[in-house]
Amino acid sequence: MTRVAAVDCGTNSIRLLVADADPATGELVDLDRRMTIVRLGQGVDRTGRLAPEALGRTFAACREYAAVIKEHGAERLRFVATSASRDAENRDEFVRGVLDILGVEPEVISGDQEAALSFTGATAELQGRDDLARPYLVVDIGGGSTEFVVGDDRVRAARSVDVGCVRMTERHLVSEGAVSDPPSKRQIAAMRADIEAALDLAEETVPLREARTLVGLAGSVTTVSAIAQELPAYDSARIHHSRVSRDRVREITEWLLRSTHAERAAIPSMHPGRVDVIGAGSLVLLAIMERTGAHEVVVSEHDILDGIGWSLA
Repeated sequence: MTRVAAVDCGTNSIRLLVADADPATGELVDLDRRMTIVRLGQGVDRTGRLAPEALGRTFAACREYAAVIKEHGAERLRFVATSASRDAENRDEFVRGVLDILGVEPEVISGDQEAALSFTGATAELQGRDDLARPYLVVDIGGGSTEFVVGDDRVRAARSVDVGCVRMTERHLVSEGAVSDPPSKRQIAAMRADIEAALDLAEETVPLREARTLVGLAGSVTTVSAIAQELPAYDSARIHHSRVSRDRVREITEWLLRSTHAERAAIPSMHPGRVDVIGAGSLVLLAIMERTGAHEVVVSEHDILDGIGWSLA
């Protein structure tokens, strides 16, 4: 086995996986898996730059992760950075900070690379299951972008588009410096139009409607599953490989978009960092299900982070 450490730094959160990888059995055995909401992409869509306070939060999480990686004695480390740091003018500042703390340079990967890693992480456990038809459509709804990947045992086509829960919230649901509580019908309609335009772009290169199984990744999708199951607290074991129908996703999305901040914050399984962006994230998921005709989404807790881990094995 090889002990690996994988870091995935996105627009909204930074996550760490330390695991033992066994290529002979195809298993990643978790030793530590954690997530911190840092909102690295705060304001990037508007300013084109990473905010000093966002960098501060991210570097603080990196210092915590460095201690965990050292404690477990990981042999290999890979740090992958996605949408926000790909777009920012001052991404060199981010790269230097990560290098100083963790000793590796963050790889600011392309959307296609991001999609391929997400597909590997999400589908490694699904191969050979006869209750899930192929090809799979893996959708990774992040903070700044959403990745679409169609494939069987390997990627056939992939596309990254600039719609994510943070980007859509900041672009459409903020009024006078604050997230609307709740948003207006006009704001929601504008956001939906933006999402539909992004789906048009994705469909230019990815045959979304050919997929037989929709696999949903990342915090917006897992949170919708937790709400659908009415979990008393966030429970990864119950969320992983759960299935949520399109009708239930629609019902949850409509409620989230007419609820107040306080009502969303009162959901037992809701991470505080997702309260203001979950409405946008769930609408992205619903739009994908309606576009593809998917009757349900298979929810996976394994995603790009696991793909990064496998790339080191």
